[in-house]
Amino acid sequence: MKDIDRRSFFRKSLLSAGGVVVAPLALGETKEMMAGNRKVTSPKVIFFDVNETLLDLTPLKESVTRVLGGRKELVPLWFTTMLQFSLVATVGDQYRDFGEIGAATLQMVARNHNISLTEEKAKGALKPIHSLPAHPEVPEALGRLKNAGYTLVTLTNSSKQAVEEQMANSGLRKYFEALLSIEEVGMYKPHSRLYNWAIRKMGVSPSESLLVAAHGWDVAGAQWAGWQTAFISRPGQQLYPLAGNPEIVAPDLAQIAEKLMAAKR
Repeated sequence: MKDIDRRSFFRKSLLSAGGVVVAPLALGETKEMMAGNRKVTSPKVIFFDVNETLLDLTPLKESVTRVLGGRKELVPLWFTTMLQFSLVATVGDQYRDFGEIGAATLQMVARNHNISLTEEKAKGALKPIHSLPAHPEVPEALGRLKNAGYTLVTLTNSSKQAVEEQMANSGLRKYFEALLSIEEVGMYKPHSRLYNWAIRKMGVSPSESLLVAAHGWDVAGAQWAGWQTAFISRPGQQLYPLAGNPEIVAPDLAQIAEKLMAAKR
């Protein structure tokens, strides 16, 4: 089979009922070429998701595990339930602080598994989110991007106060020109209004913007808004197969920064 035919065959075979299937690579084709099919162009503004993308959630996961009776397998369920009800609030034209939604959904998960959890303890379990450490490669990668002339901005579902505390406590504040929070709009990502609001705030067009995130749903939302995207494939995270492919897919921010530096040259 010719190389071009093999590439076409492999791409058509990527989807199955169970999700993404990793097909063998055609001659000269890399995993990154399979993951993304668009060439990145140097953006004017790079927007960053915060939780899990820049900051390590381990302390939060440990705290939540403790109030769930040591059942760490329930932590991903809580996180997806929190995201679900943030979207329920958005669709219902309501807004509550992400921390409030987090505590409420933590109680929901606890009740469904016969775990007694008061509102006070649920809120207490979420306190580590304000002082999460950065992933090891993040400070240097942000520094390189900033020194290269990129404008760096956060775009997070956390409240304005929360992201300010997070950036101060993690030592990352100095890298960012602005800290954007969805609180200013009163609805959650990945609603398209959030991405459109963010670029108006920064005075750039969709094509001049790039989102870096470790969540497939966030990457999908930015892509649908016409942005360029970079996906950090942190453990346990996957791209949404029905969305378009990102310009960049890499396991950490250091490698994403390297590709953005190359686009700058």
